[in-house]
Amino acid sequence: MKSRYNGYSFPLRETVTREKVRFHNRYGIELAGDLYLPQGSIGTLAAVALAGPFGAVKEQCAGLYAEELASRGFAALAFDPSFIGESGGEARNVASPDINTEDFCAAVDFLSTRDFVDPEKIGILGICGWGGMALNAAAMDTRIKATVTATMYDMTRVNAKGYFDAADSADARFETKQALNAQRTADYRSGSCARAGGVVDPLPEDAPFFVKDYYDYYKTERGYTERSLNSNDGWNVTSSLSFLNMPILRYSNEIRSAVLMIHGEKAHSCYFSRDAYADMINGNPHTENKELLLIPGAVHTDLYDRKDIIPFDRITQFFQTYLH
Repeated sequence: MKSRYNGYSFPLRETVTREKVRFHNRYGIELAGDLYLPQGSIGTLAAVALAGPFGAVKEQCAGLYAEELASRGFAALAFDPSFIGESGGEARNVASPDINTEDFCAAVDFLSTRDFVDPEKIGILGICGWGGMALNAAAMDTRIKATVTATMYDMTRVNAKGYFDAADSADARFETKQALNAQRTADYRSGSCARAGGVVDPLPEDAPFFVKDYYDYYKTERGYTERSLNSNDGWNVTSSLSFLNMPILRYSNEIRSAVLMIHGEKAHSCYFSRDAYADMINGNPHTENKELLLIPGAVHTDLYDRKDIIPFDRITQFFQTYLH
Protein backbone atom coordinates (compact mmCIF):
# COMPACT_ATOMS: atom_id res chain seq x y z
CA MET A 1 0.00 0.00 0.00
CA LYS A 2 1.13 3.55 -0.71
CA SER A 3 0.04 6.84 0.77
CA ARG A 4 -2.41 8.81 -1.33
CA TYR A 5 -0.49 12.07 -1.73
CA ASN A 6 3.21 11.34 -2.26
CA GLY A 7 3.96 10.36 1.34
CA TYR A 8 1.06 12.29 2.90
CA SER A 9 -2.46 11.24 3.78
CA PHE A 10 -3.97 14.57 2.67
CA PRO A 11 -3.56 17.02 -0.24
CA LEU A 12 -1.84 20.41 -0.02
CA ARG A 13 -4.01 23.30 -1.15
CA GLU A 14 -2.63 26.06 -3.36
CA THR A 15 -3.12 28.75 -0.71
CA VAL A 16 -0.62 27.10 1.66
CA THR A 17 3.12 26.46 1.42
CA ARG A 18 4.97 23.56 3.05
CA GLU A 19 8.68 23.57 3.87
CA LYS A 20 10.89 20.92 5.49
CA VAL A 21 12.62 22.22 8.63
CA ARG A 22 14.88 20.76 11.31
CA PHE A 23 15.54 21.84 14.88
CA HIS A 24 16.91 20.23 18.04
CA ASN A 25 15.55 19.62 21.50
CA ARG A 26 17.29 20.17 24.83
CA TYR A 27 18.74 16.65 24.71
CA GLY A 28 20.45 17.33 21.39
CA ILE A 29 18.06 15.20 19.32
CA GLU A 30 17.35 16.67 15.90
CA LEU A 31 13.67 16.88 15.11
CA ALA A 32 12.11 17.06 11.66
CA GLY A 33 9.07 19.13 10.86
CA ASP A 34 6.89 20.47 8.08
CA LEU A 35 6.31 24.21 8.34
CA TYR A 36 3.01 25.35 6.83
CA LEU A 37 2.50 29.02 6.02
CA PRO A 38 -0.26 31.01 4.33
CA GLN A 39 0.75 31.68 0.74
CA GLY A 40 2.20 35.19 0.45
CA SER A 41 1.98 35.98 4.16
CA ILE A 42 3.53 39.27 5.25
CA GLY A 43 4.65 40.36 8.72
CA THR A 44 4.59 38.31 11.89
CA LEU A 45 2.09 35.54 12.54
CA ALA A 46 0.69 33.67 15.49
CA ALA A 47 2.09 30.13 15.42
CA VAL A 48 1.04 26.64 16.49
CA ALA A 49 3.20 23.51 16.93
CA LEU A 50 1.44 20.20 16.35
CA ALA A 51 2.12 16.49 16.88
CA GLY A 52 0.23 13.22 17.08
CA PRO A 53 -1.43 10.81 17.21
CA PHE A 54 0.65 8.33 19.22
CA GLY A 55 2.39 6.17 16.63
CA ALA A 56 1.55 8.52 13.75
CA VAL A 57 3.87 10.90 11.89
CA LYS A 58 3.68 14.47 10.64
CA GLU A 59 2.46 13.32 7.23
CA GLN A 60 -0.80 12.22 8.82
CA CYS A 61 -3.17 14.01 11.24
CA ALA A 62 -0.76 16.64 12.60
CA GLY A 63 -0.01 17.77 9.06
CA LEU A 64 -3.69 17.84 8.14
CA TYR A 65 -4.43 20.07 11.14
CA ALA A 66 -1.38 22.26 10.38
CA GLU A 67 -2.35 22.68 6.75
CA GLU A 68 -5.85 23.74 7.79
CA LEU A 69 -4.56 26.23 10.38
CA ALA A 70 -2.14 27.73 7.85
CA SER A 71 -5.05 28.26 5.47
CA ARG A 72 -6.66 30.27 8.29
CA GLY A 73 -3.66 32.56 8.78
CA PHE A 74 -1.39 30.79 11.26
CA ALA A 75 2.20 29.59 10.96
CA ALA A 76 1.84 25.88 11.76
CA LEU A 77 4.64 23.42 12.49
CA ALA A 78 3.79 19.72 12.33
CA PHE A 79 6.72 17.70 13.64
CA ASP A 80 7.86 14.13 14.24
CA PRO A 81 8.68 13.57 17.93
CA SER A 82 12.02 12.07 18.92
CA PHE A 83 12.85 8.55 17.75
CA ILE A 84 10.18 8.28 15.04
CA GLY A 85 9.58 9.36 11.45
CA GLU A 86 12.27 11.65 10.07
CA SER A 87 13.39 12.85 13.50
CA GLY A 88 16.60 11.65 15.12
CA GLY A 89 17.31 9.72 18.27
CA GLU A 90 18.54 6.19 18.95
CA ALA A 91 17.13 3.65 19.47
CA ARG A 92 14.28 3.96 17.03
CA ASN A 93 10.56 3.58 17.60
CA VAL A 94 10.46 4.31 21.33
CA ALA A 95 8.55 6.93 23.32
CA SER A 96 9.37 8.83 26.50
CA PRO A 97 7.04 10.91 28.68
CA ASP A 98 9.96 13.24 29.47
CA ILE A 99 11.63 13.59 26.07
CA ASN A 100 8.37 13.79 24.15
CA THR A 101 7.10 16.57 26.42
CA GLU A 102 10.40 18.33 25.76
CA ASP A 103 9.80 17.91 22.00
CA PHE A 104 6.85 20.32 22.20
CA CYS A 105 9.00 22.84 24.08
CA ALA A 106 11.72 22.47 21.43
CA ALA A 107 9.16 23.27 18.75
CA VAL A 108 8.35 26.43 20.72
CA ASP A 109 12.10 27.21 20.78
CA PHE A 110 12.18 26.98 17.01
CA LEU A 111 9.04 29.00 16.37
CA SER A 112 9.90 31.74 18.86
CA THR A 113 13.16 32.45 17.01
CA ARG A 114 11.64 32.80 13.51
CA ASP A 115 11.40 36.33 12.13
CA PHE A 116 7.87 35.68 10.83
CA VAL A 117 6.51 34.52 14.23
CA ASP A 118 5.47 36.70 17.14
CA PRO A 119 7.08 34.90 20.12
CA GLU A 120 4.25 36.09 22.39
CA LYS A 121 1.68 34.34 20.18
CA ILE A 122 2.62 30.66 20.23
CA GLY A 123 0.29 27.76 20.94
CA ILE A 124 0.46 23.98 20.66
CA LEU A 125 -1.93 21.25 19.57
CA GLY A 126 -1.60 17.58 20.44
CA ILE A 127 -3.65 14.71 19.03
CA CYS A 128 -4.32 11.40 20.82
CA GLY A 129 -1.28 10.43 22.93
CA TRP A 130 0.49 13.67 22.06
CA GLY A 131 -2.51 15.51 23.49
CA GLY A 132 -1.37 14.31 26.90
CA MET A 133 2.19 15.41 26.11
CA ALA A 134 0.91 18.82 24.97
CA LEU A 135 -1.00 19.31 28.21
CA ASN A 136 2.09 18.23 30.13
CA ALA A 137 4.17 20.78 28.21
CA ALA A 138 1.62 23.51 28.95
CA ALA A 139 2.07 22.82 32.67
CA MET A 140 5.81 23.46 32.31
CA ASP A 141 6.41 25.97 29.52
CA THR A 142 5.09 29.46 30.26
CA ARG A 143 5.82 30.56 26.69
CA ILE A 144 2.87 28.45 25.53
CA LYS A 145 -0.10 30.79 25.54
CA ALA A 146 -2.79 28.37 24.34
CA THR A 147 -3.12 24.59 24.09
CA VAL A 148 -5.58 22.41 22.20
CA THR A 149 -5.89 18.67 22.73
CA ALA A 150 -7.87 16.51 20.33
CA THR A 151 -9.11 13.01 21.19
CA MET A 152 -6.52 12.90 23.99
CA TYR A 153 -4.89 9.83 25.52
CA ASP A 154 -3.00 9.87 28.80
CA MET A 155 -0.35 7.34 27.80
CA THR A 156 1.04 6.98 31.32
CA ARG A 157 -2.40 6.10 32.66
CA VAL A 158 -3.30 3.57 29.98
CA ASN A 159 0.07 1.83 30.18
CA ALA A 160 0.06 1.62 33.97
CA LYS A 161 -3.62 0.81 34.48
CA GLY A 162 -4.94 -0.59 31.21
CA TYR A 163 -8.01 0.62 29.36
CA PHE A 164 -10.69 1.97 31.70
CA ASP A 165 -8.22 1.23 34.55
CA ALA A 166 -9.15 -2.46 34.30
CA ALA A 167 -5.57 -3.57 35.10
CA ASP A 168 -4.94 -1.14 37.93
CA SER A 169 -3.25 -3.46 40.41
CA ALA A 170 0.28 -4.12 41.62
CA ASP A 171 0.09 -7.71 40.39
CA ALA A 172 -1.02 -6.71 36.88
CA ARG A 173 1.75 -4.13 36.64
CA PHE A 174 4.28 -6.64 37.93
CA GLU A 175 3.33 -9.14 35.22
CA THR A 176 3.69 -6.42 32.60
CA LYS A 177 7.10 -5.41 33.95
CA GLN A 178 8.27 -9.04 34.00
CA ALA A 179 7.34 -9.50 30.34
CA LEU A 180 8.84 -6.21 29.19
CA ASN A 181 12.08 -6.68 31.10
CA ALA A 182 12.46 -10.21 29.72
CA GLN A 183 12.07 -8.63 26.28
CA ARG A 184 14.81 -6.13 27.15
CA THR A 185 17.20 -8.98 27.79
CA ALA A 186 16.22 -10.68 24.54
CA ASP A 187 16.64 -7.42 22.60
CA TYR A 188 20.07 -6.78 24.07
CA ARG A 189 21.16 -10.32 23.31
CA SER A 190 19.96 -10.13 19.70
CA GLY A 191 21.20 -6.59 19.11
CA SER A 192 17.83 -5.47 17.78
CA CYS A 193 14.50 -4.42 19.25
CA ALA A 194 11.38 -6.52 18.72
CA ARG A 195 8.48 -4.54 17.28
CA ALA A 196 4.92 -4.63 18.57
CA GLY A 197 3.35 -4.86 15.14
CA GLY A 198 1.27 -1.70 14.72
CA VAL A 199 -2.50 -1.91 14.25
CA VAL A 200 -3.54 -5.55 13.91
CA ASP A 201 -3.80 -6.74 10.31
CA PRO A 202 -5.73 -8.70 9.14
CA LEU A 203 -8.53 -7.44 11.33
CA PRO A 204 -10.16 -10.20 13.43
CA GLU A 205 -13.92 -10.47 13.05
CA ASP A 206 -14.38 -10.19 16.80
CA ALA A 207 -12.11 -7.13 17.20
CA PRO A 208 -13.56 -4.46 19.51
CA PHE A 209 -14.90 -1.34 17.82
CA PHE A 210 -11.98 0.89 18.77
CA VAL A 211 -9.54 -1.53 17.07
CA LYS A 212 -11.73 -1.46 13.94
CA ASP A 213 -11.71 2.33 14.25
CA TYR A 214 -7.90 2.40 14.24
CA TYR A 215 -7.72 -0.11 11.37
CA ASP A 216 -10.04 2.03 9.27
CA TYR A 217 -7.58 4.92 9.55
CA TYR A 218 -4.08 3.45 9.73
CA LYS A 219 -4.47 0.36 7.54
CA THR A 220 -6.50 1.79 4.68
CA GLU A 221 -5.89 4.40 2.01
CA ARG A 222 -7.67 6.89 4.27
CA GLY A 223 -4.68 7.40 6.58
CA TYR A 224 -1.84 5.05 5.61
CA THR A 225 1.64 6.56 5.20
CA GLU A 226 4.96 4.83 4.78
CA ARG A 227 6.69 6.17 7.93
CA SER A 228 3.77 5.69 10.33
CA LEU A 229 4.46 3.21 13.13
CA ASN A 230 0.80 2.34 13.54
CA SER A 231 0.42 1.72 9.81
CA ASN A 232 3.41 -0.62 9.74
CA ASP A 233 5.54 -2.49 12.34
CA GLY A 234 4.59 -0.45 15.40
CA TRP A 235 6.56 0.67 18.45
CA ASN A 236 9.31 -1.36 20.06
CA VAL A 237 7.71 -3.89 22.41
CA THR A 238 9.54 -2.34 25.37
CA SER A 239 8.60 1.24 24.49
CA SER A 240 5.94 1.46 27.18
CA LEU A 241 8.31 0.66 30.08
CA SER A 242 9.06 4.28 30.95
CA PHE A 243 5.35 5.10 31.12
CA LEU A 244 4.58 2.58 33.87
CA ASN A 245 5.74 4.66 36.83
CA MET A 246 6.19 8.20 35.48
CA PRO A 247 2.75 9.83 35.41
CA ILE A 248 2.34 13.01 33.39
CA LEU A 249 -0.15 15.81 34.22
CA ARG A 250 0.83 15.87 37.89
CA TYR A 251 0.56 19.66 38.06
CA SER A 252 -2.01 20.27 35.34
CA ASN A 253 -4.16 22.24 37.80
CA GLU A 254 -1.41 24.86 37.88
CA ILE A 255 -1.76 25.66 34.17
CA ARG A 256 -2.58 29.36 33.86
CA SER A 257 -2.69 29.59 30.07
CA ALA A 258 -5.72 28.77 27.93
CA VAL A 259 -6.66 25.14 27.23
CA LEU A 260 -9.31 23.70 24.91
CA MET A 261 -9.82 19.94 25.18
CA ILE A 262 -11.83 18.35 22.36
CA HIS A 263 -13.12 14.78 22.31
CA GLY A 264 -15.70 12.69 20.52
CA GLU A 265 -18.56 11.91 22.88
CA LYS A 266 -18.74 8.30 21.63
CA ALA A 267 -14.97 7.72 21.60
CA HIS A 268 -13.69 4.82 23.71
CA SER A 269 -11.03 7.25 24.95
CA CYS A 270 -13.34 10.05 26.02
CA TYR A 271 -12.77 9.29 29.71
CA PHE A 272 -9.16 10.47 29.38
CA SER A 273 -10.26 14.00 28.48
CA ARG A 274 -13.16 14.06 30.93
CA ASP A 275 -10.90 13.08 33.83
CA ALA A 276 -7.93 15.20 32.76
CA TYR A 277 -10.17 18.25 32.45
CA ALA A 278 -11.64 17.65 35.90
CA ASP A 279 -8.14 17.32 37.37
CA MET A 280 -6.95 20.44 35.53
CA ILE A 281 -9.66 22.70 36.94
CA ASN A 282 -9.67 21.16 40.43
CA GLY A 283 -8.37 23.89 42.73
CA ASN A 284 -7.08 25.89 39.74
CA PRO A 285 -7.77 29.63 40.15
CA HIS A 286 -7.43 30.05 36.37
CA THR A 287 -10.49 28.22 35.02
CA GLU A 288 -12.04 31.00 32.96
CA ASN A 289 -9.85 30.08 29.97
CA LYS A 290 -10.34 26.29 30.17
CA GLU A 291 -12.93 24.34 28.20
CA LEU A 292 -13.91 20.73 27.51
CA LEU A 293 -15.71 20.45 24.16
CA LEU A 294 -17.45 17.13 23.45
CA ILE A 295 -18.50 16.42 19.86
CA PRO A 296 -21.85 14.58 19.80
CA GLY A 297 -21.76 11.18 18.10
CA ALA A 298 -18.06 11.35 17.24
CA VAL A 299 -15.67 8.42 17.79
CA HIS A 300 -11.92 8.50 18.38
CA THR A 301 -10.56 8.69 14.83
CA ASP A 302 -13.26 11.10 13.63
CA LEU A 303 -11.02 13.82 15.09
CA TYR A 304 -8.05 12.53 13.10
CA ASP A 305 -9.18 13.65 9.67
CA ARG A 306 -12.95 14.17 9.39
CA LYS A 307 -13.07 17.83 8.46
CA ASP A 308 -16.85 17.73 8.62
CA ILE A 309 -16.54 16.78 12.32
CA ILE A 310 -13.32 18.44 13.55
CA PRO A 311 -14.40 21.86 14.93
CA PHE A 312 -11.83 23.93 13.05
CA ASP A 313 -13.91 27.09 13.36
CA ARG A 314 -13.89 26.69 17.15
CA ILE A 315 -10.16 25.88 17.20
CA THR A 316 -9.44 28.95 15.08
CA GLN A 317 -11.54 31.17 17.33
CA PHE A 318 -9.77 29.79 20.41
CA PHE A 319 -6.28 30.49 19.05
CA GLN A 320 -7.31 33.91 17.76
CA THR A 321 -8.66 34.78 21.20
CA TYR A 322 -5.69 33.65 23.27
CA LEU A 323 -2.81 34.26 20.86
CA HIS A 324 -3.53 37.98 20.84
